[in-house]
Parts: sequence; structure tokens; C-alpha cells
Amino acid sequence: MTTLKFANILLENNARSAEYPALYCRGSKPWHNDGVDEGWVFPGGGIYDFTTYFSALSVEKLKRYTSATGFSLTLETKGASFSYIQTTADVFSSSPREVQETSAEIPESSEWTVRSFDLLAEENPILVGFKIVTSGDLYIRSGSYSIEFDHELRDVELMLSTTTFKKEDYIKANIAKIKDEVLGSSEDIASHFRMFVVDNGRTLDESALEGEGVSICPNDNVGGAGGFTRGMIEALEASSPVTHILLMDDDVSISPESIIRTYNLLRAVNDDYSNAFISGAMLSHETADEQWEDTGYMTAEGTFSPAKPPLRLTKFEDLVYNDAYRVPGPIKNLHQRYAAWWYCAIPLGAIRGNGLPLPYFVRCDDAEFGVRCSPEFMTMNGIGIWHDSFHYRYNAAVERYQTTRNTMIAQFTTGFSPNSDFMHELNRNMYLELKKFGYDNAELLLNAFEDFMRGPEFYSAPGVAEKTFMEANRNKEKLYPLSEVEKQAHELGLVDFKVVELSRQLIDGDRPRAMAQRFNDYLTNNGQRFFVTQGNGYAVIPNVGWAYPAGAIRGKKYLIVIDWYNRVGAVRVKDPVRYKSIEKRYKADLRRFKANKKQLHEAYAASREKVTSVAFWKNYLGMTD
Repeated sequence: MTTLKFANILLENNARSAEYPALYCRGSKPWHNDGVDEGWVFPGGGIYDFTTYFSALSVEKLKRYTSATGFSLTLETKGASFSYIQTTADVFSSSPREVQETSAEIPESSEWTVRSFDLLAEENPILVGFKIVTSGDLYIRSGSYSIEFDHELRDVELMLSTTTFKKEDYIKANIAKIKDEVLGSSEDIASHFRMFVVDNGRTLDESALEGEGVSICPNDNVGGAGGFTRGMIEALEASSPVTHILLMDDDVSISPESIIRTYNLLRAVNDDYSNAFISGAMLSHETADEQWEDTGYMTAEGTFSPAKPPLRLTKFEDLVYNDAYRVPGPIKNLHQRYAAWWYCAIPLGAIRGNGLPLPYFVRCDDAEFGVRCSPEFMTMNGIGIWHDSFHYRYNAAVERYQTTRNTMIAQFTTGFSPNSDFMHELNRNMYLELKKFGYDNAELLLNAFEDFMRGPEFYSAPGVAEKTFMEANRNKEKLYPLSEVEKQAHELGLVDFKVVELSRQLIDGDRPRAMAQRFNDYLTNNGQRFFVTQGNGYAVIPNVGWAYPAGAIRGKKYLIVIDWYNRVGAVRVKDPVRYKSIEKRYKADLRRFKANKKQLHEAYAASREKVTSVAFWKNYLGMTD
């Protein structure tokens, strides 16, 4: 029988744990670190529940992903006597259920004492955890869960590869955490882990950051796709073997415990999941218990979508839902599921068997690669990172140019997302921007479509990815500080627009439309074709591209778009002449696409082997002599 310490009971001393303690432990009294070597203090007369995101054990998933047959808990404590009881949760649990036959009274101790508790899991719970009730101040220095199974552990050599571009604060903090809590730990991972940082901005001080298992690689600015691919090549050709590569964004906050659990899961995984990817969840920087995505999939309409609804992981029922979730058949069976590269562990065999990513700059590289490999995915409470939420970082250069171009290239090159209609998404976004007078961003869509039709030799040429992305950033709608937006509005005669009177309620609001109004808006695209009108007045709407406050914008001459989070915006002016010019260009592009679709498909498909090869990428990245 093999025993593996799988997960530590995680307690952290930082702003996140202070603001969201229920991610770690729910207490009737505040628990804290004493700042010396006495560990964590749990005041007397308190009830402390460790059935939480970071401190519960995902038993059902461990039984599915590994061959685990037994589970146990170890606690190292000192101080007052306390009552212990195991907790459990099934799919319908809204709160932890106490397992009465496990209750125990633990005497006080003036010395550190290690105790183990067997965990009962015969009824196939989703989660198990534990509660303690303290009689006086109790100190806990460490705690961990172990699993037992009847086979040998797998050999795992894990490389973390992260790509950074002038995000020094994030990357330095993450390097420090990993050096201290992973490479410098007493865990088994410490001697089977390395970190490879691809510095696309060439701004990191290698001498200050390298060493202790960390390597810094200055690189040309080839975007996330190029940086992650550089990491893959380094892993494939490493002098000491690498079995798995963990891809992680630079602008994330991490808990090193997630990395430790990732390594341990790879060591214990059964044959059914030996080739699976581990996908870490994306939690919100701004609201640390809010989970935005835990694997995604491509919709039939051609959009990226989280597989799960948004969850609040301090709510116990959401915690259970997160681990009990099963991907619906229509998503799983269509092979349109992927894991984003803010945190994704990939077996090197998947890269050897399926090739390297496509040579983009940003956007769709992770989705295309995941769909192409079509692996099983492993997810679990306690494995994830914190990242800025999507609506806080909307960028038209990414969403209108990169996404449009790259999804089409992917579908024509590798057969990506065959059940998604990216032409439908192009058309929807085109008229969405035009209805909202977003003419600059509508032209970004056309630039993307036309660059796609230039064929594989264009987009895959060294330097083009960065050049086209920079052009898209220059050509997107310009956003200005809100004070400047107010000034521009007043110069146009909109003297009643005042920034001090703005609110999210106003920005995000809409108005109802009668059926006749809906028909008119559809027919005329908000008064810009057939029955052209100049419009009157203005409306204030969100800047994000997917918003469509149809009732608010109808009949208006001016639209003031606001990105309230970043405190910027722009004034759009209705321009039927420009609308007509853009629509004419779009229809000409559609005719050209229809005439050349077959040849384009053949050219892209023929380029697949080349653009996913190590030889191509070494030349692309300037790695050849």
C-alpha cells in the first residue's frame, strides 16, 4: 500500500485571507498567526470549520482521478483541549454534515503533538473536512491530508513556464513565493520542479532572480503564444527530462499550495487520466472568492464560454457544486472544450503527439491547442489562481481583431471547433458595433477578416504577429479620461452631460422597446440604412463590446461609451456615410471569401504540419544560429 501526502491544510497570512477567511476556515472567532513559531492561534470557546475551498479534501474527484482507497488527516497541535469531528458533503449539501462516529476529545498538551485521523468516505461524498471546538487557545502548526492506493507513484518532473511582458510586480512576487514555498519547502516537489520565465519585455534582472530552480529567458516580444511555445520547446529539449509543463500567466496571484497539489495529483493519477490536462480555475483578483472560469468551451455561435456558471466559493453549496459538476454531454461530446493557460498542466506527450501551438500573438492559442489535443481534464477545489476579471480588461484590439482572425485561422488550419460558426460571430459583432456607432472597432473586424484571407504565409511570418497586434491597438477606438470625455461632449453641445452625475446604474441601464421599434431597429440598423435618420440626443452605455442596450441607443445621435472600472470613455457620433462605406467593404469581403474559401481552407490545412513544428518555431523565435 502506497501513502501520499496530497494536500496541506492551507492558512495564509495576507490581505486575501483577512478579507475572505472562509476560503480557508470558517470560525466563530477570528483565527490568526502569532508571528513566531507557535503556528496559528484558534481562540478558546470557538468553533472552526475546515470544510472550505482550500482546507477540504475533494474525495469524489480523487477517487475518479486516482485509485485512492483510503484517506486520512494529520494535525500538529499544542495548547488547550479540543473536540474533533469529521465533516462530509454530498451533492445536495448546503452545509457540512458531521460524521458522529468520528468524534473525539483531544486532551491539552504543552508540547507539539502529531495526531492522525482516519476519514470515512464509504458513502462516496463529494468533500470531506473537519471541525474543531476549542476549550482554550489552540495552536495548529501544520495539517495535511493523505491518500492511500495500491500502486506505485508515477515519476513526475514538472516545469512551470510563465511568459511576462513588463509585469515585474506580479512576476517577482510569484518567483519569491515559489522559491520560498515550493522549491524551498520540505515537500517532495522541491526536487522535481523548476520554473522557466520567458521575459518578452527583457526587463527582468536575471542575476537577481535566477537560481534555486528558477531560470530567466530574455525573448523577443512574441506575445503569450510565442512565450508559452518557447517554454514548451525548452521542456521538450531539457537536459534533464520533463514530464509535464505547467503554463501560467504572468499577471496572476498564486497560492503555492495549488502547485503542490498539482504535482501530487500527477503522481497519483490512474491510467484513465494519465494523459489528462490539469486546469486551474480563474478566481477574481477583485472579489477573491468569485470563480469566473474552470475550463471553457466553444459555443455553436463561435464564442468562448465558461463551462460552469459563476460561483462564490465561500458559499458552501457553490463549493460542493464546483467539485460535483459534470460537463454536459453536448459540450464534452462535441470536443470543443479547452483549458485556459492562466494555469494549465500539460503532459509533454500531448505536445509530442499533437505539435506546438499556432503562431499567434495573443488569444485563442490555448483554446485551439486544448481542442486539438482533446484530452480529459482534471479540475479540483484548491487548484487555481487569481486574475483580473474579464470585464475589467476589455480590449477591442484583442476581442475584435485577434479573436476574429485567430479563430478563423484555427478552424481552417487544424479543424478547431468544427461545430462553431465563426462567420456568424463576425456578422453579429460587425452589426453590433455599427448599431452602436463603433466604426473604428467595426473596421478592426474587417482588418482581421482581410488578414485571415491573406493566407497562412502572412500571419505566420516572423514579426507579423506583433506588428498586426500593435496596429490593432493603434486603430481601435481611442478612450480618454472621463474629464476629457465631458469636455468633448460639451463641445458637441451636450452640456447636460456631467461626469459627477454618472453611475453604474445609468451606464448599464436600458429601456424597453415595442415590437415595431425592434423591427425598425433591425431593418435600419439604428437609422443608418434604408430609412436614414440623423438621430437626436445622447445615451450613456458600457464600453464592452458584447453590451447591446438596444432601447437606450435607438434614435440617438451621440453615444457616450464608458469604461467605469478604468475611468475612461469616448463620444461616438452617428455617421450614416461611414456606416455605408464600412458595410460596402464588408459585403465585398464576404464575396471574396466565398470565392476563395476552398483555396484558403486547403492552404491553411496544408500549413498545419509546418506551423506546429519545432523547426518552424525555432526559426520564428530566433532560436536558430
